[in-house]
Amino acid sequence: MSKIILITGASRGFGKIWAKALLERGDKVATTARNLADLDDLVQSYGDSVFPIQLDVTDRDASFAVVNAVNQHFGRIDTLINNAGFGLFGAVEETTEQQARAQMETNFFGVLWVTQAVVPIMRAQRSGHIIQVSSFLGLITMPVLGLYNASKYAVNGLSETLATEVKSFGIHVSLIEPNGFSTDWAGASALQTEPIEAYSPVKKAFFEAATPDSWGTPEATAKAVLLLIDSPNPPLHFLLGKLAYPAVKQVYAKRLAEFDAWSTVSAEAQGH
Repeated sequence: MSKIILITGASRGFGKIWAKALLERGDKVATTARNLADLDDLVQSYGDSVFPIQLDVTDRDASFAVVNAVNQHFGRIDTLINNAGFGLFGAVEETTEQQARAQMETNFFGVLWVTQAVVPIMRAQRSGHIIQVSSFLGLITMPVLGLYNASKYAVNGLSETLATEVKSFGIHVSLIEPNGFSTDWAGASALQTEPIEAYSPVKKAFFEAATPDSWGTPEATAKAVLLLIDSPNPPLHFLLGKLAYPAVKQVYAKRLAEFDAWSTVSAEAQGH
């Protein structure tokens, strides 16, 4: 039986790659983009199996309207993939209020609005799978991506909580946490802050280490994501790429060691 999938941010990158993989195997996919023309190729190739919709996920009312339209069109929603988002590159001090708010509006609030819209539908179905496209930078951080890190930490905290709240309704929640991949996230879709010279050394070190040669191939993720969607017991945290796991493991080991080193002081602060 084919699945009904809703994917936000399907105009390019992961969203479009995964939409094509799902459509190729016979699923029905609702795809959203800010510009409907970016979805024309999917419609031309897959016809009625794809339901293209214009959506800016930062618009809460529009997000609810789109989710309800998908449910009416296909009769149910088996899986939501919250993929819409972008990268903001720059030091924390450099970030303007407008840039900070725009980053959180799309990467966090956009996820929240679409999630809130789909939960009642899945709750009524007594089944569903909510997949949030986060990042391994929702578990650890890197310099020059402070607001992006913060947005993904927020998505992780929200989604971990959501998982405990909707489990009894038969709804699964998963966080896809990729390391760097060669998508438009760091290219055409990215924004840059106005540079402050003092941060040039840390930026230079960051960009020298984060070379495209170390990034994954986006098309290679499709098989793993299909396995995640089809799993009867999907994980809450799903690291994507070969660099994410060792990076997270190293940081968490240091974090636990630091907790342990200060554990006596921490306990004494309890007061009794």
